[in-house]
Amino acid sequence: MSNKVAVYRKEHFNSAHRLFNADWDDEMNKKVFGKCSNPHYHGHNYELIVKLVGEINPKTGFVMDMKLLSDVIQEQIIERFDHKNLNEDCNEFAQLNPTAENIVVTIYNILSQHIDPVLKMTVRLYETERNFVQYPA
Repeated sequence: MSNKVAVYRKEHFNSAHRLFNADWDDEMNKKVFGKCSNPHYHGHNYELIVKLVGEINPKTGFVMDMKLLSDVIQEQIIERFDHKNLNEDCNEFAQLNPTAENIVVTIYNILSQHIDPVLKMTVRLYETERNFVQYPA
């Protein structure tokens, strides 16, 4: 039997964004994105859950030290996106519509550069209590 264990770290951040396609007029953006296309933006209290699956290290008893995981998330994600306007303040979304789907893939790609690739990572992002996305699916 394998000693693979899933560990989870939950964090949160607050960001504003606007969903829109620059190739469309305001009417089409409103039709597709509704209130989320408000030109004055709107915000969310995002909840982020990072799941890592791996073998327990026999020397530490950890899959990954959760303090280290928290530090990586804080440094790479929270400091980058918390209390920011994703459209205006974050280079990652200069040419990318900051939908929940695009945000979760972006977060995954950033974190994957700092997490041991032997660990299987999944990122789940709650935009509201009822709407969330996960990558990989």
